[in-house]
Amino acid sequence: MPAGPRPSVLFVTDLAYEARGRRYCDEDIALTARLREDVDLALCHPRDAAALMDGFDGVVVRNSGPVLHYQEAYDAFRARALERGTRVYNPLTGRGDMAGKQYLVDLSRAGYPVIPTVDRAADLGLLPEAAGYVVKPKLGADSVGLRFTDTPVLEPGTDGTLLVQPRIDFRYEVSFYFVDHDFQYALHAPHPDRRWVLEPYAASAADLDFARAFIEWNTLDHGIQRVDACRTASGELLLVELEDLNPYLSLDRVAPETREAFAARMTVSLRELLG
Repeated sequence: MPAGPRPSVLFVTDLAYEARGRRYCDEDIALTARLREDVDLALCHPRDAAALMDGFDGVVVRNSGPVLHYQEAYDAFRARALERGTRVYNPLTGRGDMAGKQYLVDLSRAGYPVIPTVDRAADLGLLPEAAGYVVKPKLGADSVGLRFTDTPVLEPGTDGTLLVQPRIDFRYEVSFYFVDHDFQYALHAPHPDRRWVLEPYAASAADLDFARAFIEWNTLDHGIQRVDACRTASGELLLVELEDLNPYLSLDRVAPETREAFAARMTVSLRELLG
């Protein structure tokens, strides 16, 4: 990096969070070790971020776990950061998972290639016929509250709080990882029943056009985003999630040179945000 003052960064992570099939703590330990080459950095738990962030040039939110587990603390952090104009990475203007899962309903209505999604009983008839359906909280994460049904249904009083989607017959899931608007790498899970057993994926030009359409829609100038999709039995890609708050990066699944390129690009992005 060019010579100059080293910015100070509060890196928000939950090193004790246990995720199925993933080692959040290992990823953040390795990533912070690399970032320390270019920034002054301290780690904190998401519950402590609001109290500590004023002493730093910016805040990086990484593997901090589902916000559901500390909603009040996150709301306080977000409110304080917006009030004080704190530089947060990712910026708090994301329209994807950062803001809940309303975007799946909006994108579905707008005709984007996304798993058909509704959140109101009156719209259940818009869903295609399927062998089964998924019902999950709009503010959920990490499969919390997810359940399966034979028919699309929403209980009275749940309009606007739950999502309903058809269960998709897919070949595999694939994730595309971006820093700012720059594609970094892709990984896929060739076995549908093992979501986090990931292998490198050679993305085609059409694949990248698909993923970039959602990156452009989200309008984040800086930050890390993960576009999760599934390849259907008929061969098309459908969006599963647009992760723009604290996407796990599966950096242990990529080659060392890819991992280094990602860290270098993230450092440039972060320093640009911090000015």
